[in-house]
Amino acid sequence: MTLPPPTLPLPPPGATPLRVLTIAGSDSGGGAGIQADLRTMALLGVHGCVAVTAVTMQNTLGVKGFHEVPEDIVVGQIEAVVTDIGVQAAKTGMLASSAIIAAVADSWRRLELSVPLVVDPVCASMHGDPLLAASALDSLRAQLFPLATLVTPNLDEVRLLVDVDVVDTESQRAAAEALHKLGPRWVLVKGGHLRSSGNSCDLLYDGVDFHEFDAPRLPTGNDHGGGDTLAAAVACALAHGYGMPDAVAFAKAWVTECLRAAYPLGGGHGPVSPLFRLGS
Repeated sequence: MTLPPPTLPLPPPGATPLRVLTIAGSDSGGGAGIQADLRTMALLGVHGCVAVTAVTMQNTLGVKGFHEVPEDIVVGQIEAVVTDIGVQAAKTGMLASSAIIAAVADSWRRLELSVPLVVDPVCASMHGDPLLAASALDSLRAQLFPLATLVTPNLDEVRLLVDVDVVDTESQRAAAEALHKLGPRWVLVKGGHLRSSGNSCDLLYDGVDFHEFDAPRLPTGNDHGGGDTLAAAVACALAHGYGMPDAVAFAKAWVTECLRAAYPLGGGHGPVSPLFRLGS
């Protein structure tokens, strides 16, 4: 699919913008997690709300540790936002434990939320540091995936979730089919970690049709927060009323420009940057 210009309309001054909720962990280095989500939401003209699931100790070199937020506090944040402010879409990131995953799923059903839910199944950081207890993978598959409008795993997460090693187009399609059987409405198997191609191809699947989204692979090591940024952009586009293929096409174009504008930081991987929009 041809990628569209990576912009969404900004609300008029004084108007109430669309609202999107991110249920995710905090990144002390500011590159990923809720910090990345809120940057993209703000620069797409969306009011971002948060339910913090964990506080991480991390920088550009990796995650040093994290502290889980008690599940009742996570649920309380979700309830406080949706019962007063209201949201047009939501996304999840780092959920940290089976208890938090179950609490988020239970609150989603109890509050009878029908807005799009983008599940970014964060299992490990880009450095390989674990961000989800192994015992929580079953909870993710059984409890949250059936509620998801879209799940957006990278190739390492695909391997953990459905034991498929994606090495080419055929195995990418097999992974999408296996993930779709777990219950989400749509699956996006991201190809950014498949280094055998000069392009980065993401594959979207709804149980019937496949949609491919190609973009040039940019020569940068500053890609921290790319997955969070993509999922946040999809959620923003869905809040604007985009259909799923168009929302993913928009988000793919957005994260490509964020990679192009990425900057060095610290001694490791710098963050992708949506700040490019400030110059347009």
